[in-house]
Amino acid sequence: MKRSINSVGVSRRNFLGLAGISVAAVALTGTLSACGGGNGANDGGAKASKSLTLPTYKEFTAVVAELPGNADGLEAGFLTMPEPVASTQSKPLTGPVSVLSETFELMAPAMPDNPFWQRLNSALGGEFNMQIVEDIGDGYPAKFATILAGDTLPDLMWIPPNQGLPNVGPMLEAKFEDLTPYLSGDAVLEYPNLAALKPDSWRTAVVNGKIWGAPIPSTPFGQVMLGSKKTWAKVDGLNAKDADEFFDKVKELSNPGKQQYALEPAYINVLNIVNQCLGAPNGWAVNADRSLTHQYETDAYLAGLEFVAKLFAAGAFYPDVNMTNAKTRIVNGSLGAMVVSGPRDVGSFRALDPNADMEILVPFSFDGTLKPTYNMGYGTVGYTAFKKTDEKRIKEQLALVNWLSAPFGTEEYLAKNYGVKGKDFDLDAEGNPILNADGLKNLPGVVSALNIMSAPERVNFNPGYPQVTKYVYETEKKLLEFAWRNPTNGSYSDTNAKVGPKIAKPMTDKVVDIITGRAKVSDFAEALKRWKSAGGEKIREEYQADLNPDAPVFTQQTVSK
Repeated sequence: MKRSINSVGVSRRNFLGLAGISVAAVALTGTLSACGGGNGANDGGAKASKSLTLPTYKEFTAVVAELPGNADGLEAGFLTMPEPVASTQSKPLTGPVSVLSETFELMAPAMPDNPFWQRLNSALGGEFNMQIVEDIGDGYPAKFATILAGDTLPDLMWIPPNQGLPNVGPMLEAKFEDLTPYLSGDAVLEYPNLAALKPDSWRTAVVNGKIWGAPIPSTPFGQVMLGSKKTWAKVDGLNAKDADEFFDKVKELSNPGKQQYALEPAYINVLNIVNQCLGAPNGWAVNADRSLTHQYETDAYLAGLEFVAKLFAAGAFYPDVNMTNAKTRIVNGSLGAMVVSGPRDVGSFRALDPNADMEILVPFSFDGTLKPTYNMGYGTVGYTAFKKTDEKRIKEQLALVNWLSAPFGTEEYLAKNYGVKGKDFDLDAEGNPILNADGLKNLPGVVSALNIMSAPERVNFNPGYPQVTKYVYETEKKLLEFAWRNPTNGSYSDTNAKVGPKIAKPMTDKVVDIITGRAKVSDFAEALKRWKSAGGEKIREEYQADLNPDAPVFTQQTVSK
Protein backbone atom coordinates (compact mmCIF):
# COMPACT_ATOMS: atom_id res chain seq x y z
CA MET A 1 0.00 0.00 0.00
CA LYS A 2 1.31 3.42 -0.92
CA ARG A 3 1.74 5.86 1.93
CA SER A 4 3.34 9.23 1.47
CA ILE A 5 3.86 12.53 3.18
CA ASN A 6 3.91 15.93 1.58
CA SER A 7 7.40 16.71 2.81
CA VAL A 8 7.85 19.47 0.28
CA GLY A 9 5.37 21.76 1.97
CA VAL A 10 5.31 23.16 5.47
CA SER A 11 1.86 23.25 7.02
CA ARG A 12 1.28 26.63 8.64
CA ARG A 13 -1.96 25.73 10.36
CA ASN A 14 -1.07 27.43 13.60
CA PHE A 15 -0.44 30.70 11.77
CA LEU A 16 -4.04 30.53 10.66
CA GLY A 17 -5.40 29.12 13.87
CA LEU A 18 -8.30 29.27 16.21
CA ALA A 19 -6.80 31.80 18.59
CA GLY A 20 -7.00 34.63 16.08
CA ILE A 21 -3.44 34.59 14.71
CA SER A 22 -4.34 34.40 11.06
CA VAL A 23 -3.62 35.74 7.63
CA ALA A 24 -6.53 38.09 8.18
CA ALA A 25 -5.08 39.19 11.50
CA VAL A 26 -1.71 39.78 9.90
CA ALA A 27 -3.40 41.84 7.24
CA LEU A 28 -5.00 43.88 10.01
CA THR A 29 -1.59 45.01 11.19
CA GLY A 30 -0.54 45.88 7.68
CA THR A 31 0.86 42.48 6.81
CA LEU A 32 4.43 41.54 7.39
CA SER A 33 6.88 44.10 6.13
CA ALA A 34 9.72 43.16 3.86
CA CYS A 35 11.91 44.86 6.41
CA GLY A 36 11.80 41.98 8.80
CA GLY A 37 8.14 41.13 9.25
CA GLY A 38 7.24 44.55 10.53
CA ASN A 39 9.62 44.48 13.46
CA GLY A 40 11.98 47.42 13.21
CA ALA A 41 13.89 48.61 16.24
CA ASN A 42 13.71 52.33 15.57
CA ASP A 43 12.48 54.95 13.15
CA GLY A 44 15.58 54.51 10.98
CA GLY A 45 14.86 50.87 10.29
CA ALA A 46 13.00 51.36 7.03
CA LYS A 47 15.63 53.66 5.49
CA ALA A 48 18.53 51.42 6.54
CA SER A 49 16.83 48.29 5.21
CA LYS A 50 16.28 49.88 1.80
CA SER A 51 19.99 50.69 1.45
CA LEU A 52 21.13 47.13 2.18
CA THR A 53 22.68 45.00 -0.59
CA LEU A 54 20.71 41.76 -0.56
CA PRO A 55 22.42 38.40 -1.13
CA THR A 56 23.26 37.75 -4.77
CA TYR A 57 20.69 35.43 -6.37
CA LYS A 58 22.02 32.42 -8.28
CA GLU A 59 19.29 30.07 -9.44
CA PHE A 60 19.61 26.30 -8.94
CA THR A 61 19.36 24.77 -12.43
CA ALA A 62 20.50 21.18 -11.98
CA VAL A 63 16.95 19.76 -12.24
CA VAL A 64 14.07 20.69 -14.57
CA ALA A 65 10.34 20.37 -13.72
CA GLU A 66 7.83 18.62 -15.98
CA LEU A 67 5.30 21.37 -15.19
CA PRO A 68 7.10 24.72 -15.32
CA GLY A 69 6.43 27.50 -12.88
CA ASN A 70 6.28 31.18 -13.75
CA ALA A 71 6.99 34.63 -12.37
CA ASP A 72 3.35 35.12 -11.35
CA GLY A 73 3.77 32.53 -8.62
CA LEU A 74 2.76 29.29 -10.34
CA GLU A 75 4.84 26.62 -8.63
CA ALA A 76 6.95 24.24 -10.68
CA GLY A 77 5.42 20.76 -10.64
CA PHE A 78 7.43 17.56 -10.52
CA LEU A 79 5.60 14.35 -11.43
CA THR A 80 8.53 12.16 -10.44
CA MET A 81 11.61 12.58 -8.30
CA PRO A 82 14.65 13.53 -10.42
CA GLU A 83 17.87 11.60 -10.06
CA PRO A 84 19.37 13.29 -6.99
CA VAL A 85 22.47 15.43 -7.41
CA ALA A 86 24.85 16.58 -4.68
CA SER A 87 24.74 20.26 -3.72
CA THR A 88 27.41 20.26 -1.01
CA GLN A 89 30.97 18.96 -0.83
CA SER A 90 31.24 17.86 2.80
CA LYS A 91 29.42 17.39 6.08
CA PRO A 92 28.70 20.81 7.61
CA LEU A 93 29.16 20.07 11.33
CA THR A 94 32.19 19.20 13.44
CA GLY A 95 30.26 18.93 16.70
CA PRO A 96 26.81 19.38 18.27
CA VAL A 97 24.42 22.23 17.48
CA SER A 98 21.25 23.28 19.32
CA VAL A 99 18.08 24.48 17.60
CA LEU A 100 14.59 25.69 18.56
CA SER A 101 11.78 25.03 16.08
CA GLU A 102 8.12 24.04 15.92
CA THR A 103 6.25 21.13 14.36
CA PHE A 104 2.81 21.20 12.78
CA GLU A 105 2.56 17.41 12.66
CA LEU A 106 2.20 14.86 15.42
CA MET A 107 5.31 14.69 17.58
CA ALA A 108 7.80 12.10 16.40
CA PRO A 109 9.94 9.95 18.71
CA ALA A 110 12.80 11.89 20.31
CA MET A 111 16.34 11.59 18.99
CA PRO A 112 17.40 8.62 21.21
CA ASP A 113 14.42 6.61 19.91
CA ASN A 114 14.36 7.91 16.35
CA PRO A 115 16.60 6.12 13.82
CA PHE A 116 15.85 8.73 11.12
CA TRP A 117 17.07 11.53 13.38
CA GLN A 118 20.19 9.56 14.26
CA ARG A 119 20.98 8.96 10.59
CA LEU A 120 20.47 12.67 9.95
CA ASN A 121 23.09 13.39 12.61
CA SER A 122 25.53 11.16 10.74
CA ALA A 123 24.82 12.92 7.45
CA LEU A 124 25.39 16.32 9.09
CA GLY A 125 28.57 15.28 10.89
CA GLY A 126 27.37 16.22 14.39
CA GLU A 127 24.50 15.92 16.84
CA PHE A 128 21.53 18.01 15.73
CA ASN A 129 19.87 18.82 19.05
CA MET A 130 16.55 20.26 17.98
CA GLN A 131 14.03 21.22 20.63
CA ILE A 132 10.64 20.84 18.98
CA VAL A 133 7.62 22.81 20.17
CA GLU A 134 4.18 21.37 19.50
CA ASP A 135 1.47 23.38 17.80
CA ILE A 136 -0.85 23.43 20.84
CA GLY A 137 -1.88 26.01 23.42
CA ASP A 138 0.35 29.07 23.57
CA GLY A 139 2.84 27.07 21.54
CA TYR A 140 5.96 28.62 20.12
CA PRO A 141 5.64 32.24 21.31
CA ALA A 142 5.44 31.13 24.95
CA LYS A 143 8.41 28.78 24.62
CA PHE A 144 10.41 31.39 22.74
CA ALA A 145 9.78 33.98 25.45
CA THR A 146 10.73 31.56 28.23
CA ILE A 147 14.03 30.66 26.60
CA LEU A 148 14.82 34.28 25.79
CA ALA A 149 14.15 35.32 29.40
CA GLY A 150 16.47 32.59 30.68
CA ASP A 151 19.32 34.00 28.58
CA THR A 152 20.57 30.51 27.67
CA LEU A 153 19.87 30.49 23.97
CA PRO A 154 20.23 27.62 21.52
CA ASP A 155 22.58 28.19 18.61
CA LEU A 156 19.74 28.66 16.13
CA MET A 157 16.23 29.96 16.78
CA TRP A 158 13.36 30.23 14.34
CA ILE A 159 11.89 33.76 14.23
CA PRO A 160 8.25 33.42 13.09
CA PRO A 161 6.69 36.23 11.09
CA ASN A 162 3.26 36.48 12.67
CA GLN A 163 3.05 35.02 16.14
CA GLY A 164 3.18 38.30 17.98
CA LEU A 165 6.77 38.19 19.25
CA PRO A 166 7.31 41.69 20.69
CA ASN A 167 10.28 44.01 20.19
CA VAL A 168 11.99 41.85 17.61
CA GLY A 169 14.36 44.59 16.46
CA PRO A 170 15.92 45.31 19.88
CA MET A 171 15.92 41.61 20.66
CA LEU A 172 17.93 40.80 17.54
CA GLU A 173 20.44 43.54 18.24
CA ALA A 174 20.96 42.35 21.82
CA LYS A 175 20.94 38.57 21.43
CA PHE A 176 21.69 37.53 17.87
CA GLU A 177 24.43 37.77 15.27
CA ASP A 178 24.35 40.24 12.40
CA LEU A 179 24.92 37.98 9.38
CA THR A 180 25.25 40.77 6.84
CA PRO A 181 29.06 40.40 6.41
CA TYR A 182 28.60 36.71 5.61
CA LEU A 183 25.58 36.94 3.30
CA SER A 184 25.27 40.38 1.68
CA GLY A 185 26.04 40.62 -2.03
CA ASP A 186 28.45 38.01 -3.42
CA ALA A 187 29.44 36.83 0.06
CA VAL A 188 26.47 34.45 -0.03
CA LEU A 189 27.97 32.59 -3.00
CA GLU A 190 30.10 30.67 -0.51
CA TYR A 191 26.80 28.99 0.39
CA PRO A 192 25.24 28.06 -2.98
CA ASN A 193 21.96 26.75 -1.60
CA LEU A 194 21.40 30.01 0.26
CA ALA A 195 22.28 31.92 -2.91
CA ALA A 196 19.44 30.00 -4.61
CA LEU A 197 16.91 31.71 -2.31
CA LYS A 198 15.14 34.55 -4.09
CA PRO A 199 15.58 38.23 -3.16
CA ASP A 200 11.94 38.46 -2.04
CA SER A 201 12.64 35.73 0.50
CA TRP A 202 15.76 37.48 1.81
CA ARG A 203 13.89 40.74 2.34
CA THR A 204 11.87 39.08 5.09
CA ALA A 205 15.07 38.46 7.11
CA VAL A 206 16.15 42.12 7.06
CA VAL A 207 15.66 44.35 10.09
CA ASN A 208 17.33 47.75 10.55
CA GLY A 209 19.45 47.34 7.45
CA LYS A 210 20.96 44.03 8.57
CA ILE A 211 20.45 40.38 7.61
CA TRP A 212 19.56 38.40 10.73
CA GLY A 213 19.07 34.89 9.39
CA ALA A 214 18.36 32.57 6.53
CA PRO A 215 14.76 32.93 5.29
CA ILE A 216 12.39 29.98 5.06
CA PRO A 217 10.55 30.20 1.71
CA SER A 218 6.98 29.04 1.59
CA THR A 219 4.30 28.84 -1.06
CA PRO A 220 3.39 32.22 -2.58
CA PHE A 221 -0.24 31.11 -2.42
CA GLY A 222 -2.54 31.94 0.45
CA GLN A 223 -5.25 30.07 2.27
CA VAL A 224 -7.67 27.73 0.55
CA MET A 225 -10.64 25.77 1.82
CA LEU A 226 -10.69 22.09 1.00
CA GLY A 227 -12.69 18.98 1.77
CA SER A 228 -12.98 15.34 0.83
CA LYS A 229 -14.57 14.76 -2.57
CA LYS A 230 -16.32 11.72 -1.10
CA THR A 231 -17.98 13.79 1.64
CA TRP A 232 -18.99 16.67 -0.58
CA ALA A 233 -20.28 14.39 -3.33
CA LYS A 234 -23.48 14.17 -1.23
CA VAL A 235 -24.19 17.79 -2.18
CA ASP A 236 -22.68 17.79 -5.67
CA GLY A 237 -19.22 18.96 -4.61
CA LEU A 238 -17.62 21.63 -2.43
CA ASN A 239 -17.55 24.31 -5.12
CA ALA A 240 -20.61 26.49 -5.54
CA LYS A 241 -21.93 29.08 -7.97
CA ASP A 242 -22.81 31.62 -5.25
CA ALA A 243 -23.20 32.12 -1.49
CA ASP A 244 -26.76 30.83 -1.35
CA GLU A 245 -25.76 27.52 -2.90
CA PHE A 246 -22.73 27.26 -0.62
CA PHE A 247 -24.89 27.92 2.46
CA ASP A 248 -27.39 25.26 1.41
CA LYS A 249 -24.61 22.72 0.89
CA VAL A 250 -23.01 23.49 4.24
CA LYS A 251 -26.31 23.29 6.07
CA GLU A 252 -27.23 19.98 4.44
CA LEU A 253 -23.91 18.42 5.43
CA SER A 254 -24.21 19.53 9.07
CA ASN A 255 -26.02 17.19 11.47
CA PRO A 256 -25.07 17.88 15.10
CA GLY A 257 -27.12 14.92 16.29
CA LYS A 258 -24.82 12.62 14.34
CA GLN A 259 -21.65 14.61 15.21
CA GLN A 260 -21.41 15.72 11.57
CA TYR A 261 -20.25 19.27 10.83
CA ALA A 262 -19.41 21.02 7.60
CA LEU A 263 -16.76 23.45 8.84
CA GLU A 264 -13.77 23.50 11.15
CA PRO A 265 -14.13 26.15 13.91
CA ALA A 266 -11.34 28.35 12.54
CA TYR A 267 -13.71 31.28 12.22
CA ILE A 268 -11.23 33.90 11.06
CA ASN A 269 -9.97 31.63 8.31
CA VAL A 270 -13.46 30.85 7.03
CA LEU A 271 -14.16 34.59 7.04
CA ASN A 272 -11.04 35.12 4.95
CA ILE A 273 -12.36 32.70 2.34
CA VAL A 274 -15.85 34.26 2.30
CA ASN A 275 -14.41 37.77 1.97
CA GLN A 276 -12.61 36.72 -1.18
CA CYS A 277 -15.94 35.63 -2.67
CA LEU A 278 -17.17 39.16 -1.93
CA GLY A 279 -14.19 40.69 -3.73
CA ALA A 280 -12.55 42.11 -0.59
CA PRO A 281 -8.96 43.40 -0.79
CA ASN A 282 -5.99 41.43 0.44
CA GLY A 283 -5.29 43.36 3.64
CA TRP A 284 -5.18 46.84 2.11
CA ALA A 285 -6.61 48.32 -1.09
CA VAL A 286 -4.77 50.97 -3.13
CA ASN A 287 -7.16 53.70 -4.23
CA ALA A 288 -6.82 55.78 -7.38
CA ASP A 289 -5.26 58.65 -5.39
CA ARG A 290 -2.68 56.19 -3.93
CA SER A 291 -4.30 56.28 -0.50
CA LEU A 292 -4.99 53.00 1.32
CA THR A 293 -8.22 51.49 2.57
CA HIS A 294 -8.07 48.60 5.00
CA GLN A 295 -10.23 45.55 4.36
CA TYR A 296 -12.00 46.19 7.67
CA GLU A 297 -13.28 49.48 6.27
CA THR A 298 -15.06 47.86 3.32
CA ASP A 299 -18.67 46.82 2.89
CA ALA A 300 -17.38 43.48 1.65
CA TYR A 301 -15.80 42.72 5.02
CA LEU A 302 -18.99 43.48 6.95
CA ALA A 303 -21.05 41.38 4.53
CA GLY A 304 -18.64 38.50 5.03
CA LEU A 305 -18.89 38.88 8.78
CA GLU A 306 -22.68 38.66 8.61
CA PHE A 307 -22.54 35.59 6.39
CA VAL A 308 -20.10 33.66 8.60
CA ALA A 309 -22.23 34.52 11.64
CA LYS A 310 -25.16 33.06 9.71
CA LEU A 311 -23.16 29.87 9.11
CA PHE A 312 -22.41 29.65 12.83
CA ALA A 313 -26.08 30.12 13.75
CA ALA A 314 -26.97 27.31 11.35
CA GLY A 315 -24.75 24.88 13.27
CA ALA A 316 -22.19 24.51 10.49
CA PHE A 317 -19.08 24.73 12.68
CA TYR A 318 -17.65 21.93 14.78
CA PRO A 319 -18.42 22.96 18.38
CA ASP A 320 -15.01 22.45 20.02
CA VAL A 321 -12.62 25.26 19.08
CA ASN A 322 -9.75 23.28 20.62
CA MET A 323 -10.11 20.48 18.08
CA THR A 324 -6.66 19.32 16.96
CA ASN A 325 -7.48 16.42 14.63
CA ALA A 326 -9.17 18.26 11.78
CA LYS A 327 -7.32 16.38 9.05
CA THR A 328 -8.33 13.02 10.49
CA ARG A 329 -11.95 14.16 10.65
CA ILE A 330 -11.81 15.37 7.07
CA VAL A 331 -10.59 11.96 5.96
CA ASN A 332 -13.16 9.98 7.99
CA GLY A 333 -16.00 12.26 6.89
CA SER A 334 -17.10 13.65 10.25
CA LEU A 335 -15.87 17.11 9.20
CA GLY A 336 -16.62 18.57 5.82
CA ALA A 337 -14.04 21.27 5.18
CA MET A 338 -11.09 23.08 6.70
CA VAL A 339 -8.92 26.01 5.68
CA VAL A 340 -5.29 25.16 4.98
CA SER A 341 -2.30 27.30 4.19
CA GLY A 342 -2.20 26.69 0.44
CA PRO A 343 -3.22 24.46 -2.49
CA ARG A 344 -0.30 22.05 -2.05
CA ASP A 345 -1.64 20.95 1.33
CA VAL A 346 -4.02 18.58 -0.46
CA GLY A 347 -1.13 16.13 -0.73
CA SER A 348 -0.67 15.91 3.04
CA PHE A 349 -3.94 14.02 3.44
CA ARG A 350 -2.47 11.03 1.60
CA ALA A 351 -0.34 10.31 4.67
CA LEU A 352 -3.58 9.58 6.56
CA ASP A 353 -5.31 7.74 3.74
CA PRO A 354 -3.59 6.87 0.47
CA ASN A 355 -6.96 7.13 -1.27
CA ALA A 356 -7.86 10.53 0.18
CA ASP A 357 -9.09 12.66 -2.71
CA MET A 358 -9.47 16.35 -1.87
CA GLU A 359 -11.34 19.17 -3.58
CA ILE A 360 -10.21 22.80 -3.31
CA LEU A 361 -12.80 25.55 -3.17
CA VAL A 362 -12.09 28.17 -5.83
CA PRO A 363 -13.57 31.50 -4.66
CA PHE A 364 -16.98 31.99 -6.25
CA SER A 365 -18.98 35.15 -6.92
CA PHE A 366 -20.90 35.80 -3.71
CA ASP A 367 -24.08 36.97 -5.47
CA GLY A 368 -23.41 35.98 -9.07
CA THR A 369 -22.32 39.49 -10.06
CA LEU A 370 -19.35 40.33 -7.80
CA LYS A 371 -15.93 39.40 -9.11
CA PRO A 372 -14.10 37.30 -6.50
CA THR A 373 -10.52 37.84 -5.45
CA TYR A 374 -7.87 35.41 -4.24
CA ASN A 375 -5.39 36.40 -1.55
CA MET A 376 -1.84 35.42 -2.32
CA GLY A 377 0.35 34.70 0.70
CA TYR A 378 3.48 36.30 2.05
CA GLY A 379 5.92 33.77 0.60
CA THR A 380 8.03 32.92 3.66
CA VAL A 381 7.49 31.62 7.19
CA GLY A 382 10.16 33.73 8.86
CA TYR A 383 13.89 33.13 9.24
CA THR A 384 16.37 31.37 11.51
CA ALA A 385 18.59 33.61 13.62
CA PHE A 386 22.03 32.74 15.05
CA LYS A 387 22.92 33.59 18.63
CA LYS A 388 26.06 35.68 19.10
CA THR A 389 29.27 33.65 18.83
CA ASP A 390 32.66 33.63 17.12
CA GLU A 391 33.26 33.74 13.36
CA LYS A 392 34.31 30.10 13.06
CA ARG A 393 31.12 28.94 14.71
CA ILE A 394 28.98 31.26 12.58
CA LYS A 395 30.48 29.88 9.38
CA GLU A 396 29.89 26.30 10.50
CA GLN A 397 26.27 27.05 11.27
CA LEU A 398 25.84 28.80 7.92
CA ALA A 399 27.21 25.66 6.28
CA LEU A 400 24.61 23.69 8.24
CA VAL A 401 21.72 25.88 7.11
CA ASN A 402 23.10 25.76 3.57
CA TRP A 403 22.91 21.94 3.74
CA LEU A 404 19.39 22.02 5.18
CA SER A 405 18.28 24.48 2.48
CA ALA A 406 19.33 22.20 -0.39
CA PRO A 407 16.88 22.47 -3.31
CA PHE A 408 14.45 19.82 -4.44
CA GLY A 409 16.23 17.21 -6.54
CA THR A 410 19.39 17.09 -4.43
CA GLU A 411 20.81 14.30 -2.30
CA GLU A 412 20.62 16.52 0.77
CA TYR A 413 16.96 17.33 0.17
CA LEU A 414 16.16 13.63 -0.12
CA ALA A 415 18.00 12.80 3.11
CA LYS A 416 16.33 15.64 5.01
CA ASN A 417 12.78 15.00 3.83
CA TYR A 418 12.69 11.25 3.25
CA GLY A 419 15.66 9.72 5.03
CA VAL A 420 17.50 6.66 3.76
CA LYS A 421 16.26 4.26 1.11
CA GLY A 422 15.28 0.88 2.52
CA LYS A 423 15.13 2.23 6.05
CA ASP A 424 12.79 5.22 5.94
CA PHE A 425 11.43 5.04 2.42
CA ASP A 426 11.18 2.78 -0.61
CA LEU A 427 10.98 3.69 -4.27
CA ASP A 428 7.80 3.05 -6.22
CA ALA A 429 7.77 1.88 -9.85
CA GLU A 430 8.34 5.45 -11.05
CA GLY A 431 11.31 6.03 -8.74
CA ASN A 432 9.44 8.21 -6.23
CA PRO A 433 10.33 8.00 -2.52
CA ILE A 434 7.41 6.61 -0.51
CA LEU A 435 7.71 6.55 3.27
CA ASN A 436 7.44 3.08 4.74
CA ALA A 437 5.92 2.26 8.14
CA ASP A 438 9.07 3.31 10.01
CA GLY A 439 9.29 6.50 7.99
CA LEU A 440 5.69 7.43 8.73
CA LYS A 441 6.38 6.92 12.42
CA ASN A 442 9.71 8.74 12.69
CA LEU A 443 9.75 11.48 10.05
CA PRO A 444 6.67 13.75 9.93
CA GLY A 445 7.13 15.50 13.28
CA VAL A 446 10.86 15.99 12.72
CA VAL A 447 10.65 16.95 9.05
CA SER A 448 7.98 19.55 9.79
CA ALA A 449 10.27 21.15 12.38
CA LEU A 450 13.25 20.98 10.00
CA ASN A 451 11.32 22.71 7.24
CA ILE A 452 10.05 25.44 9.54
CA MET A 453 13.63 26.51 10.36
CA SER A 454 15.28 25.90 6.96
CA ALA A 455 13.96 25.31 3.46
CA PRO A 456 14.64 25.82 -0.25
CA GLU A 457 12.31 27.56 -2.66
CA ARG A 458 9.16 25.47 -2.86
CA VAL A 459 7.95 23.13 -5.57
CA ASN A 460 4.77 21.13 -6.16
CA PHE A 461 5.54 17.43 -5.71
CA ASN A 462 3.44 14.55 -4.37
CA PRO A 463 5.48 11.34 -4.54
CA GLY A 464 3.52 8.47 -6.02
CA TYR A 465 0.54 10.70 -6.77
CA PRO A 466 1.24 12.62 -9.99
CA GLN A 467 -2.51 13.23 -10.36
CA VAL A 468 -2.43 15.30 -7.16
CA THR A 469 0.46 17.38 -8.51
CA LYS A 470 -1.45 17.98 -11.75
CA TYR A 471 -4.62 18.90 -9.84
CA VAL A 472 -2.77 21.40 -7.66
CA TYR A 473 -1.00 22.84 -10.69
CA GLU A 474 -4.25 23.40 -12.57
CA THR A 475 -5.97 24.81 -9.46
CA GLU A 476 -3.12 27.25 -8.92
CA LYS A 477 -3.58 28.49 -12.47
CA LYS A 478 -7.28 29.14 -11.74
CA LEU A 479 -6.50 30.99 -8.53
CA LEU A 480 -3.94 33.18 -10.28
CA GLU A 481 -6.66 34.46 -12.64
CA PHE A 482 -7.99 36.70 -9.85
CA ALA A 483 -5.07 36.75 -7.43
CA TRP A 484 -4.13 39.85 -5.42
CA ARG A 485 -1.09 40.46 -3.28
CA ASN A 486 -1.17 42.71 -0.25
CA PRO A 487 0.14 46.03 -1.62
CA THR A 488 2.05 46.76 1.60
CA ASN A 489 4.33 43.77 1.09
CA GLY A 490 7.70 45.40 0.70
CA SER A 491 6.67 48.54 2.58
CA TYR A 492 7.46 49.41 6.16
CA SER A 493 5.57 50.97 9.06
CA ASP A 494 7.47 51.76 12.24
CA THR A 495 4.17 52.07 14.13
CA ASN A 496 3.11 48.63 12.96
CA ALA A 497 6.46 47.32 14.17
CA LYS A 498 5.85 48.72 17.63
CA VAL A 499 2.13 48.26 18.28
CA GLY A 500 0.66 46.33 15.34
CA PRO A 501 0.12 42.96 17.07
CA LYS A 502 -1.12 44.64 20.25
CA ILE A 503 -3.87 46.63 18.56
CA ALA A 504 -4.78 43.73 16.23
CA LYS A 505 -5.84 41.32 18.95
CA PRO A 506 -8.89 43.26 20.23
CA MET A 507 -10.12 43.51 16.64
CA THR A 508 -9.77 39.80 16.07
CA ASP A 509 -11.47 39.06 19.39
CA LYS A 510 -14.41 41.26 18.41
CA VAL A 511 -14.72 39.50 15.04
CA VAL A 512 -14.87 36.11 16.75
CA ASP A 513 -17.44 37.43 19.25
CA ILE A 514 -19.65 38.62 16.39
CA ILE A 515 -19.38 35.36 14.47
CA THR A 516 -20.25 33.29 17.53
CA GLY A 517 -23.21 35.47 18.54
CA ARG A 518 -21.65 37.12 21.59
CA ALA A 519 -21.69 40.53 19.91
CA LYS A 520 -23.58 42.27 17.12
CA VAL A 521 -22.24 43.30 13.72
CA SER A 522 -23.03 46.88 14.71
CA ASP A 523 -20.44 46.58 17.52
CA PHE A 524 -17.70 46.29 14.92
CA ALA A 525 -17.69 50.01 14.12
CA GLU A 526 -16.61 50.99 17.63
CA ALA A 527 -13.85 48.37 17.65
CA LEU A 528 -12.57 49.68 14.32
CA LYS A 529 -12.62 53.24 15.65
CA ARG A 530 -10.45 52.19 18.61
CA TRP A 531 -8.01 50.37 16.31
CA LYS A 532 -7.59 53.47 14.17
CA SER A 533 -6.96 55.76 17.11
CA ALA A 534 -4.58 53.27 18.78
CA GLY A 535 -2.26 53.24 15.77
CA GLY A 536 -4.18 52.06 12.71
CA GLU A 537 -4.34 55.51 11.13
CA LYS A 538 -0.64 56.05 11.72
CA ILE A 539 0.11 52.65 10.18
CA ARG A 540 -1.92 53.68 7.13
CA GLU A 541 0.00 56.95 6.78
CA GLU A 542 3.38 55.20 7.00
CA TYR A 543 2.47 52.55 4.47
CA GLN A 544 1.15 55.22 2.11
CA ALA A 545 4.43 57.11 2.39
CA ASP A 546 6.42 53.95 1.60
CA LEU A 547 4.03 52.38 -0.91
CA ASN A 548 5.45 50.58 -3.92
CA PRO A 549 4.71 52.84 -6.91
CA ASP A 550 3.92 49.74 -8.96
CA ALA A 551 1.23 48.51 -6.55
CA PRO A 552 -1.93 48.25 -8.67
CA VAL A 553 -5.11 50.17 -7.92
CA PHE A 554 -7.82 48.01 -6.37
CA THR A 555 -11.34 48.78 -7.55
CA GLN A 556 -13.83 48.16 -4.77
CA GLN A 557 -17.15 46.70 -5.89
CA THR A 558 -20.60 47.59 -4.66
CA VAL A 559 -21.88 45.00 -2.23
CA SER A 560 -25.64 44.70 -1.85
CA LYS A 561 -26.87 45.47 1.63
